[in-house]
Amino acid sequence: MAFQEQELKKVDDFTWEIPRDYDSGMNVPVRFYASREMLGQIVKEDALKQLVNVACLPGIVKYALGMPDIHWGYGFPIGGVAAFNSENGVISPGGVGFDINCGVRLAVTALEAKDLRDKRDDIVNALYSSVPLGVGSEGSIKAPRNILSKVLEKGSEWAVERGYGCAEDIERTEEKGSIAIADPEALSERAYERGEFQLGTLGSGNHFIEIQEVTDIYNPGVANEFGLFKGQFAVMIHSGSRGLGYQVCDDFIKKLALSLDKYGISVRDRQLVSAPVSSPEGQEYLSAMSAAANYAWANRQILMSLTGKAIAKSLNLGEKTLGLRLVYDVAHNIAKMETHKIDGKPVELCVHRKGATRAFPAGHDSLPRIYRETGQPVIIPGSMGTSSYLLAGTAVSMEESFGSVCHGAGRMLSRSRALKNIDGRKLYESLERKGISVRAKGMKVLAEEAPEAYKDIDKVVEVVVKAKLADKIARLRPIGVIKG
Repeated sequence: MAFQEQELKKVDDFTWEIPRDYDSGMNVPVRFYASREMLGQIVKEDALKQLVNVACLPGIVKYALGMPDIHWGYGFPIGGVAAFNSENGVISPGGVGFDINCGVRLAVTALEAKDLRDKRDDIVNALYSSVPLGVGSEGSIKAPRNILSKVLEKGSEWAVERGYGCAEDIERTEEKGSIAIADPEALSERAYERGEFQLGTLGSGNHFIEIQEVTDIYNPGVANEFGLFKGQFAVMIHSGSRGLGYQVCDDFIKKLALSLDKYGISVRDRQLVSAPVSSPEGQEYLSAMSAAANYAWANRQILMSLTGKAIAKSLNLGEKTLGLRLVYDVAHNIAKMETHKIDGKPVELCVHRKGATRAFPAGHDSLPRIYRETGQPVIIPGSMGTSSYLLAGTAVSMEESFGSVCHGAGRMLSRSRALKNIDGRKLYESLERKGISVRAKGMKVLAEEAPEAYKDIDKVVEVVVKAKLADKIARLRPIGVIKG
């Protein structure tokens, strides 16, 4: 049954709570971030019920959290964040998702967008023909087991060592593009098979490469530190661990289902199968998931290199003249061991971010030196045809949301409903009239990913900013998009 607004406790204008006594099984309250205008859409979905289920899991601390882009997902809602004590808490594949380390990276160039408007179609066509995309797409990089195990271990570093980018890219990637506890031996043979030919491929669904213009600068000082200027030509890449990550999740949902009885874990939803973080099963999933995350970072690193080469060639420029440079790369679907203060004391937690972005503040020792004084760059892409945002993490996010914010606009319509309500051909024509070149694997893909299927990105970001979880730095608008 959907929640009623009167069942919610208003913490402030942008923070709402479902008290712990709402359900006798809850170990912590539920908190989510939304404007009053958003409440109607959010409360009628099952996403809040999913958060209540998450709040019932063993060892959860503080809150089960929902970001303003929250919507229904597998087990955890998308836009869900939860942290579990490393000693008595659990880890759940449903709290990460099937596309492990689906994430986004923003890169900027030395060029101004206004000088490229006549070349917009050429750039998009070059990207569409150069970057493998779509369901099951395969690239030119073959990674048999002996090579793939190194990718799973080293992540972005593996790609850079082979000429796909530079060492600076590694510094500007979350976790420096690799989680050290990754164990390639924890993956199944089927996962290896699915990952062999998919490095350097975009995939399908909401994955994209988008060329953009920086239209607004809200904080000139921080924007300058991030390397942005008004009118700049930029590129955003959204992809993940492809079939390999999906297989890891599928394998461990089955494995961890056996842990429920073994460890006496009770779950409200079988999609929340879990194991104690400290158990052999929990540690095996964490190391396998980390390996898949490393694969995703290597994949995006390669995609950025392919993108830079395609754009430079389409403009008849050298890559140095193009000057493509990574601002940052963030993960969206991941679980990581992090230290956070609980009741004023540092505690090791397993933080699940499912459709959520890390947003660490200035001074955090995990940030690269260049961003130590600004806070972490936080990239929040809009839906196809709408603006995207660059923000910076704040100290409030560490206190309130385990250093987390939303990961995008968030769906309002399922893909099936979008297909019924939206004409892909008309959408294509509408985007072209707005000056946005689009290439996709068919009109069905466009309909599924239409702007109308998503929440208003401006309003979602406003909630993040008003809740003081991140500071707004810049806005970017799309010029061209390729979709799987």
